[in-house]
Amino acid sequence: MNALTSSVFSDSDPYPDPDQIPPLDFLVVAPHPDDAELGMGGTIMRMIDEGMRVGVLDLTSGEPTPHGSLEIRRRETAHATEIMKLTWRGNAGLTNRAVEASLPAREHIASFVRCLRPRWLFAPYYHDAHPDHIAATQLVEAARFHAKLSKTAMPGPRHHPERLYYYFCIHLRLAVQPSWIVDISDQWDRKLDAIRAYESQFITGRDPGPPSLTDRFRDDAAYWGRLIERQYGEPFATKEPLAMSSLRDLI
Repeated sequence: MNALTSSVFSDSDPYPDPDQIPPLDFLVVAPHPDDAELGMGGTIMRMIDEGMRVGVLDLTSGEPTPHGSLEIRRRETAHATEIMKLTWRGNAGLTNRAVEASLPAREHIASFVRCLRPRWLFAPYYHDAHPDHIAATQLVEAARFHAKLSKTAMPGPRHHPERLYYYFCIHLRLAVQPSWIVDISDQWDRKLDAIRAYESQFITGRDPGPPSLTDRFRDDAAYWGRLIERQYGEPFATKEPLAMSSLRDLI
């Protein structure tokens, strides 16, 4: 870790050694532990089921929260990671409730991108009420560009992910129109297990219902599934056009 980032993000996980880890197919950047699971946990597991290498970079610890602690959140994140069978997971050590798209943070996230070399990046949807989510998306967009710069002290080789896509884990009641929806019917039960791993966030102190909070997550997934005539789905957005070589994968 170079002097700039190490002095600012002292709680960050170390950058992966690019000589020791093959490039990822996908890197999902999440403002807090549990955002990746909520927004696209089923798609992550589907990609892994199909043999792809998938990583998650959590920007913060997610603490403080009413029923959590740093130790509890680390344990819960490790459990969810095991359920999803992620190729790699790390934490950037940014401060919860104070994520900013600053130049030092941009360089820091770009350093992870250079070391992990993902083909595609996933970031939170760009319209949200949560300031951390908005800043996280701005940060990822800037870091994607920053990672390809030459003549820099950042670790790892120059790298520019081919595409940046957006997953929905938002705090606004929006009737969103996604660019596409992924069928996660076969992965839904495991996605729910990964969400339930964060007991301090979604179970402890919550109204057991009915409907419970996890019941609402199921209803949301069923809604997206109905739109594509499947049981469960997850929506995604893109700012750039999608390119297709075949129509065979359309359902």
